[in-house]
Amino acid sequence: MRAGELDRRITLQRAVMVPNSLNELVPQWADLATVFAQYLPISDGERIRAQQVGAFATARFRVRWSALTAGLTAKDRIVFEGQVFEIGGVKELQRRVGVEITAAALVDGAAG
Repeated sequence: MRAGELDRRITLQRAVMVPNSLNELVPQWADLATVFAQYLPISDGERIRAQQVGAFATARFRVRWSALTAGLTAKDRIVFEGQVFEIGGVKELQRRVGVEITAAALVDGAAG
């Protein structure tokens, strides 16, 4: 994975439970890290072959491998250019070189 390909910044987030004013535990998103990534939008053809429908922007993000990035799951999310991407899948690229994250964001104006 070449450094020049990692030309975008993404923020990795995880839901944590925090007490509210009534001392009830409620989920809140907390930043895990902001990392450099390669952004690869998924084409409409790929989405159709995967039988995905709806107003979603689907993308792959490639980041350097770390214990943190390797431990991401579908319970986590990515914030990229003001959009929230829900993680659909995480896979290792080569052995401890990189991680590819597939994620989807609801497109503005779409009902969810």
